Amino acid sequence: MKKIAFISIIVFLVSSFTVSKRVDALIQKEIKNVFDVEAYKQEIIEIPLDITETLPSQITDTNFFKINNENDILGYYYIGKAYGKAAYFDFIVIFDKDLVISKTKILVYREDHGGEVGSKRWLKQFIGKTKEQHLIYQKDIAAISGATISAKSMTSEVNKLLKTVSILYNKQLI
Repeated sequence: MKKIAFISIIVFLVSSFTVSKRVDALIQKEIKNVFDVEAYKQEIIEIPLDITETLPSQITDTNFFKINNENDILGYYYIGKAYGKAAYFDFIVIFDKDLVISKTKILVYREDHGGEVGSKRWLKQFIGKTKEQHLIYQKDIAAISGATISAKSMTSEVNKLLKTVSILYNKQLI
């Protein structure tokens, strides 16, 4: 019974992070723009299951990647989900090779209200944040009237990701 539940959870996680062709094109465009490259290789970061289960962010083999250009590491990216008022939205966080956030972008927002969370101006607040930081909504990250739930959720998810990246770095997995 435990095996069936475990397999069901794995299937759900993998399928929940499947990326559509449109979203994949957005991701590719952002990576090329951030690193100013035409060609790159993405590499799955393999993390042992016993460590994955302890991480604040849900890291799978379909949502966290290393970005290489020939033999050089350019950086990393993570595709995540955050919760708005009634639905999840998808986002990407791109890190440089030193694990400093270079870009955040909302990839798919599924609600009628709160879409301001996807504005470039608001998302710029995350740029330059590091794995050592913990962000406080309304102090480090400005609130958004009309998008409070989405903005808090995005801030919370980025905090979980920064903590996760710190753990992986300290364990020498990235």
